[in-house]
Amino acid sequence: PYPPGAQTFRRVVIGGEEYAVRSELPEEYTREVAQFVDTALRHVRESLPNVEAHKAAILTALSITDELFQARAGDREFAARLTALTAGLLPLLPPGKRGGRGGQTPVSD
Repeated sequence: PYPPGAQTFRRVVIGGEEYAVRSELPEEYTREVAQFVDTALRHVRESLPNVEAHKAAILTALSITDELFQARAGDREFAARLTALTAGLLPLLPPGKRGGRGGQTPVSD
């Protein structure tokens, strides 16, 4: 969604640690992503206060990945519903506006 640019280093804080992140994305976006990870890590640490730091990081990665997979599944479901809706509307269009590229109707025998 963002045009590529020159790579620069940005400093972000995740879990109380400062990291230098090299990115060509806008600084605000990089900081927003880091903040998202920091918040997710904080939630894991609050719910499991005795877990080791590296395990908390892995659980955070699993939680974020689960959110990603659920969002992708939701996108696929939405695309399928939209495709079905479109197929249901096609018969309502004038023949010259149905299917094919450039509004061309496929030739049938």
